[in-house]
Amino acid sequence: MILKDKVALVLGAIKGIGKGIGLALADEGVKVALNYFDWEENLDEMQQDFSKTGQDHLIIKTDLLETDKISELIEKVVDRFGHLDILVNNIERGGWPVVHGPYNREQWDLEMATTLRAKRWIFDSALQYLKASGDGIVINLSSIAGVVGRAGPAGHIFSDGYAAANRGISLLTETWARMGAPEVRVNEIMLGFFETRHGEKTMGWDLLSDKQKASLMDHTLLGCTGSIEDIVKAVLFVIKDAPFMTGSIIRLDGGYVLGSDKVDPMPKGILS
Repeated sequence: MILKDKVALVLGAIKGIGKGIGLALADEGVKVALNYFDWEENLDEMQQDFSKTGQDHLIIKTDLLETDKISELIEKVVDRFGHLDILVNNIERGGWPVVHGPYNREQWDLEMATTLRAKRWIFDSALQYLKASGDGIVINLSSIAGVVGRAGPAGHIFSDGYAAANRGISLLTETWARMGAPEVRVNEIMLGFFETRHGEKTMGWDLLSDKQKASLMDHTLLGCTGSIEDIVKAVLFVIKDAPFMTGSIIRLDGGYVLGSDKVDPMPKGILS
């Protein structure tokens, strides 16, 4: 896909992963709409960074938990740019047990509403415009929490509500791929531990003990957390270089799900 003059909506774009994806798309010539709600203190820096790209962009503040506001967000994007080609569904709330402690109902509902429900209403409102594009793309950002839950070292980081919501995203990815075809490709990038998402630059990381941090890295085959650049490269690959891919899940986790078990050498065998 040639990206110049395409239009993308990137959610959660005020910092971290969403911002990195938005800047990379702008550098490719994409007109970007960038939604945010929290982290207002990062807004000036965000505005400056996107202005430096020289690319047409639109920054919108919308609380995606208010589902009646979502159609207005999509309409603002289409009114400004005339069409919509790419949706990067990057919105979540993950309640670290070490930060939030035991569940109450409000925390559970907030995780479901942010990580799962908002994605669904965004897709529903955007689908007609993505289909009209004729070559629309949706990328759902999710977490390996949907696979591993609270088992093993990840249990210090993933709550069961967050894990349940992320397992639901994978089901939606498959359903939406059917709904969008053939005009819209829908794929999912399932993230492990990254520097700004469940990694060393997030609030809960320093609440873990050195032993707990080490156990996470020991369980990851590549022995480290990922970077925003790693995610950006995967997103650009799905958008630009995977025209026959839809309904797929790319697990980008440095090998965490596989775990740290090594493969023993083949034995000589009694018949050799």
